[in-house]
Amino acid sequence: MRVALFLTCVNDTLYPETGRAVVRLLTRLGVDIDFPMAQTCCGQAHYNTGYRHEAEPLAVKFSEVFREYEAIVTPSASCAAMVRELYPRLGRRARDEGRGEGLTAVLTPVVPKTFELTEFLVDVLNVTDVGAYYPHRVTYHPTCHGLRGLGLGDRPARLLRAVKGLELVDLPGAEECCGFGGTFALKNPDVSAAMGADKVRDARSTGADVLCAGDNSCLMHIGGTMARLDAGMRPVHIAQILASTEEDPLG
Repeated sequence: MRVALFLTCVNDTLYPETGRAVVRLLTRLGVDIDFPMAQTCCGQAHYNTGYRHEAEPLAVKFSEVFREYEAIVTPSASCAAMVRELYPRLGRRARDEGRGEGLTAVLTPVVPKTFELTEFLVDVLNVTDVGAYYPHRVTYHPTCHGLRGLGLGDRPARLLRAVKGLELVDLPGAEECCGFGGTFALKNPDVSAAMGADKVRDARSTGADVLCAGDNSCLMHIGGTMARLDAGMRPVHIAQILASTEEDPLG
């Protein structure tokens, strides 16, 4: 199977260690994963701020870069949801504007083969025990795109429960948004900060020393709030937990 890693803008710029963790994890599981150097933004930031037409060339570029692969894996539920949910919408809107089916034809090939990391592990590789070791008390925050957009369900929890040494504790109010929401945090900073504080309060109540999630954008927001509140916890992407082993621990 030809598999490609779509790292995303946030991870490429701020959290490259998450991409390295994905490569280590999938390589350990026997997956020969490629990193197409021509990849760029999927267009989510443009689309979500109302620049739909400006997002279209980025979506086309994404399809051109990744269309020859059999699977596209990304450590970001929000970017996976952009491809799976909103690329078809881009095509339909173009058709409704009288521009025909051309955009749909270009984007359709990549839609069904784009997977968030935990989906790929559980649904494509059919594994839950990835041979990880992470001796920490962990609570999991299901991000909005993963929970409501992709419907990840218990896939992340099943993977985490199989990690040796890891104690997984339930997060109160887990289904509540952390308050990031991309530009929501910029346009509604007071509300966003209050939601972040609620999330950190609930996380602290678990007694966990690590809060993990599948989107570094949400972890950035939560982590900033943790630091300001001196919460005594740290945010960690689930890819880094799953990539950690006794021989090569990641923290």
